[in-house]
Amino acid sequence: MQLHHLTGKKQRTKRVGRGGKRGTTSGRGQKGQKSRSGHRIRPAERDLLIRIPKLRGFRNKPRSEKAILIELGRLAEKLHARAGKGKLTVTLDVLREAGLVPRRYLGSVKILSGGEITYPIALHNIAISSAAKEKIEKAGGNVGI
Repeated sequence: MQLHHLTGKKQRTKRVGRGGKRGTTSGRGQKGQKSRSGHRIRPAERDLLIRIPKLRGFRNKPRSEKAILIELGRLAEKLHARAGKGKLTVTLDVLREAGLVPRRYLGSVKILSGGEITYPIALHNIAISSAAKEKIEKAGGNVGI
């Protein structure tokens, strides 16, 4: 004897929600998630996990803003009108007024040697490259830190 030779009464699974003695809803109530077939309520923890932003990858974020680099020729061009009489003292506030540094910028500034300067200036509390320092001193200026 094999399985396909067996005969007998098959037990049918009960089909819920299709009429019968309990009406059309068969004890499931009306509408909503719980009345649907295959309903499953997600745990609240999963919703919280989905809402949390995920950080992807590895990052070493910079601790401070990057320094603004200003070419010496551009500095000379912007400050040319102010250099009428005597030696011009250049500070971070003067660079802000000239439009070389944003007003609310709190980082550092460095002067590079690109371009030429023909009038003397005095730099205070501004980083400067060695080649730019030589050009400023050659024009009669000085660099004080």
